Amino acid sequence: MSAVLVVNSGSSSIKYQLVEMSDESVLASGLIERIGESSGHSRHTTPSGEWEKDVPVPDHDAGFRVMIDAFEAHGPSFDEHPLGAVGHRVVHGGKRFFEATVVDHLVEINIEDLSDLAPLHNPANLSGIRAARKTFPDVPQVAVFDTAFHQTLPPAAYTYAIDKSLADANRVRRYGFHGTSYKYVSGATAEYLGRPVDELKLIVLHLGNGASACAIDGGRSVETSMGMTPLEGLVMGTRSGDIDPAVLFHLHRKTDASFSELDGLLNKRSGLLGLAGRSDMRDVIAGADSGEAEAQLAFDVYTHRIRGYVGEYLAQLGSVDAIVFTAGVGENSAPVRAAALAGLAGLGIEVDPARNEERSRQARTISPEGARVAVLVVPTDEELEIARQSLAAVSA
Repeated sequence: MSAVLVVNSGSSSIKYQLVEMSDESVLASGLIERIGESSGHSRHTTPSGEWEKDVPVPDHDAGFRVMIDAFEAHGPSFDEHPLGAVGHRVVHGGKRFFEATVVDHLVEINIEDLSDLAPLHNPANLSGIRAARKTFPDVPQVAVFDTAFHQTLPPAAYTYAIDKSLADANRVRRYGFHGTSYKYVSGATAEYLGRPVDELKLIVLHLGNGASACAIDGGRSVETSMGMTPLEGLVMGTRSGDIDPAVLFHLHRKTDASFSELDGLLNKRSGLLGLAGRSDMRDVIAGADSGEAEAQLAFDVYTHRIRGYVGEYLAQLGSVDAIVFTAGVGENSAPVRAAALAGLAGLGIEVDPARNEERSRQARTISPEGARVAVLVVPTDEELEIARQSLAAVSA
């Protein structure tokens, strides 16, 4: 079986991972960063070691050349692990893309057209696709969209209550994000529980620097917290999450802040950073433990918001088989997990303190023995999910 090169292209970076699909092992990974700056930097890692160097990287085409040089110098060889596909993370697929899609000229046009919905991400994702098509002209390129998993949302869940004609004309609706993670985690949860995914009702909490929640019924997304953009929903590292829209009008009137300044406020200077002066949950918890009132409030607001979404999604699903924590904070922060589900024992949702404190990279149960609702920690693997979907797309 062939290998898949997974690529995540940002505006100034390229992350990559080479996955051998016969056993789903990671053969190499790397990062090209500071693209377009005076001096770039590359890191290439294999089971044999790690290599770093500073190197000029004026654009994404040059970034791919740096990546190829690293493979040629340090392995593994593409001759020994021929590529079956290059899989690209693409943030926004709008309502046009509901599954991983082999890239052609028309797909490129559509990704570009959707850039107004993700101006910081889609153009960079597209630059990576175009550079990869030049570098690997005979290898299929596959776009895997963060939004695709949420195309199963019912109209009542994705529709905003504003003027319909205005919303339709400007593509205003809930799209949802972190879909690749939710797809992987829902499958991994079903495997861990030994049950078919189409029988399960799950609430999955993807808690990283960006955070979201998703209600999954039979493997299908039916509710999710992020909206038209990744700003809506849970409190995040630097993003506010849910906020009364009139706050923006008020701040504009009182401070004469521009739309750009308000955008920066909610996306880059809010969330944990706005409340506690730090965006990393580990630092927030350390501050709260040392008696800092601002850090404690940030922690409380963060977990209060999660608990509210768990209750909402339980009501929408009618019942739930498991609540699943994933991503950096979800997988590693026992205090967040405990606080987020505190007080829900009456709903059959409990966290066992000893199990919660155990650290592992494997899927595990943190609810008490015999609990009505399983509470799990299931590590995500978005790169592997992109590789799987990419291979499936070219094999279809």
